Amino acid sequence: MTNETTVELTPVEGIKQRSNYLRGTIVESLADAATGALAEDDTQLSKFHGFYQQDDRDIRNERLRQKLEPSYSFMIRVRVPGGIATPAQWLALDKLAREYGNSTLRLTTRQAFQLHGVTKGNLKKTISGINDSLLDTIAACGDVNRNVMCSPLAGQSAIHRAAYETATAISEHLTPQTRAYHEIWLDGEKVEGTADVEPIYGATYLPRKFKIAVAIPPSNDVDIFSQDLGFIAIEKNGELIGFNVTAGGGMGMTHGEAETYPRVADVIGFCTLGQAVEVAEHVVALQRDFGDRSNRKHARLKYTIDDHGLDWFREELFRRLGYPLPGPRKFAFVSRGDQFGWSSNLSGQWDLSLFIPEGRIKNDTQHRLLEGLREVARIHKGDFRLTANQNLIISGIDSNARQTIERLIDYYGIAKLQQVSPLRQQALACVALPSCALAMAEAERYLPELIEKIETLLNRHDLIDEAITLRITGCANGCARPYLAEIGLVGKAPGRYNLFLGGSADGRRLNRLAHENLDEDRILEVLDGLLAQFVAARRDQESFGDFANRVYAPLAETS
Repeated sequence: MTNETTVELTPVEGIKQRSNYLRGTIVESLADAATGALAEDDTQLSKFHGFYQQDDRDIRNERLRQKLEPSYSFMIRVRVPGGIATPAQWLALDKLAREYGNSTLRLTTRQAFQLHGVTKGNLKKTISGINDSLLDTIAACGDVNRNVMCSPLAGQSAIHRAAYETATAISEHLTPQTRAYHEIWLDGEKVEGTADVEPIYGATYLPRKFKIAVAIPPSNDVDIFSQDLGFIAIEKNGELIGFNVTAGGGMGMTHGEAETYPRVADVIGFCTLGQAVEVAEHVVALQRDFGDRSNRKHARLKYTIDDHGLDWFREELFRRLGYPLPGPRKFAFVSRGDQFGWSSNLSGQWDLSLFIPEGRIKNDTQHRLLEGLREVARIHKGDFRLTANQNLIISGIDSNARQTIERLIDYYGIAKLQQVSPLRQQALACVALPSCALAMAEAERYLPELIEKIETLLNRHDLIDEAITLRITGCANGCARPYLAEIGLVGKAPGRYNLFLGGSADGRRLNRLAHENLDEDRILEVLDGLLAQFVAARRDQESFGDFANRVYAPLAETS
């Protein structure tokens, strides 16, 4: 069944339709030495291949004044299902970042790697190098299923292993089948007389991006209710028997457009372990057929569900599956943050969870993260696990290697990075300026300064040890999931943010818009007053988010 209503499609739909399964004129764009950019249509298709065209907005106006084109470069996103990478893969990405990028690696909120600052002439060498490490960038961006997330419990149970295997199976099943990626980036041979077939996506793929995650209670560290499709692990007698299925989450919105909004997913039923891949395929296909292709701002699954109704969605999904999903099983989440430091696992080995500021692996004068983790990767026999909170777990450390890794972490200044407040540990920020074209305000670069000022307030109210989630984004698209934070800041203009308050500790409740268009002084003033109220009127063990949701009515104040 398809949506046969005649509508005017967005320009991107036309680009996909004409692209010959994502080929477009990318090869010709790469060969054009007259510009550092791709052809306009190819900038849309490049996302399906795992990269975005960007320019340095810090120097954009000066280059314009000098009659020069923008300083173009590309952000490449590496797909890492479940966030698990080998030491060899870590070393390969480190090398590529230094040779072709800006000498940093970024850990994303989808448990993937990003390389920044790659120029057009180095794109093919970088993507080919990523493939040589047995990773890839295909479908890391674009109107397809993105990197599939999974709670990185680092071998603590057989349940995690089974959940991770499900996440990777879903990722593999939903990977686009077009040969364009291999032809363009890996010099794959073209087979004459054959045609590409996309059995799940079709020739024009999805109306917009699609996100899937697997969560393992009691930790909701993947923010399952922010995902288009989620699988909550259900265990019985120490074994994974299936998943509660969630659908319709999404963080993106547009300032001033009421028809766009963040939404938390609904729990729609329970599927067995063996049904998960099939459920994922049919939900994706349902969104392919009914998602809005006339308005990209209204094209996520959450809008499809709200437009047609949750009952309709369930009935259509069950019809396609050929069977209904029974009601969900009981579950409970108690946390979303990462637990830092050393812990043992069931294999008798050790895991070390490290706080990574803003998820940015780099060297500076005091902390040589890039260099230090490179040295760890050279001796480590286990794996590296990226968390959805932009942190890192060095997993599977033998007892005889623990002391060596501890020395490296200390020598390169990484141990000092761990001595921060709970607020700092749990904070998230998107990249924003200077590279993101959508950013209206700072986020990653501003977060350390903002945290320091909020910590001053926490000290004033004797709350420095309180675990409060703070998330900041440079625009309303919500890449750092700010609408689920206890304190969310969403960029509105340079130096000005909308303030959202009251998200729940388990990630099931959206926060609410409290104030619009605040500058830093006003943000700190509002938070100072609210923290004082929290100390005075907090109920027993009440979280800051629950308190703010209970007592702080939205003001929709414009300042």
